[in-house]
Amino acid sequence: MATFAIDADPRLTATDMTRIVELVYRKSGITLHDGKRALVVARLQKRLRALGLPTFAAYVDHVERDATGSEIVALLDAIATNHTYFFREDAHFTFLRTRIAAAHGGAGRPLEIWSAACSTGEEPYSIAITLLGLPSPIEFSILASDLSTRALAAAGAGVYKQSALGDVPRDILRAWFERGLGPQEGLARIAAPVRRCVTFRQLNLLELGELRDSYDVIFCRNVMIYFDRAVQQRVVSALERRLRPGGHLLISHSESLNGVAHSLRWVAPAIYQRGNH
Repeated sequence: MATFAIDADPRLTATDMTRIVELVYRKSGITLHDGKRALVVARLQKRLRALGLPTFAAYVDHVERDATGSEIVALLDAIATNHTYFFREDAHFTFLRTRIAAAHGGAGRPLEIWSAACSTGEEPYSIAITLLGLPSPIEFSILASDLSTRALAAAGAGVYKQSALGDVPRDILRAWFERGLGPQEGLARIAAPVRRCVTFRQLNLLELGELRDSYDVIFCRNVMIYFDRAVQQRVVSALERRLRPGGHLLISHSESLNGVAHSLRWVAPAIYQRGNH
């Protein structure tokens, strides 16, 4: 077997960068701008070392030959930015509590929710805490998905630094978080009743053919900002097909469906509803 002397600092050529940009776009819809060049170098050098590959070109060849698909997931994990926090854009949780949950109370079945880009779990756990805290509890289920296996592992563990929870109201911290002691000092874990409400699953928003279910509510926030118009159209169409009649799609306040073809009705900032038919 051939062996290589691995350069301590392999150079990312313009051709390498172009191939990586095209590969990431094709597999995830994410557009990597040239300003991300330093990030690509820093993050992917670790993969080169782990695999014993001498150049970025050899790495891209390896990703494209990998029939298992595991290395493209590792690549996307490496470059993903998973920045989020609990109760982000809190007007959405107010709407969920006062409008959606209140209207669903007499439906006779659980409210089914999909957190379609859940990152490290703050969003689906915020949804669960909101619904568990209702004066008149309702049945619900939450599917939380993400492309990143690394983010999903963190989400499933449900452990967060206490320093990142400063904006979470104290009554919620007391009711729904477990404070770490001893070796876990400085950490907090989502309480078991909240964790049990959420099912985590790896899903690619560009490859939803296997997702046959439909949902009353879909949260898909702070992900379409990474897509160009063509990918936004593809994703919104896929999400709309998976909304039940009367169901709601929630996007980020920094995002817009302007220029994207859909049949949804605007009902509040960054909240859209499918018709009843």
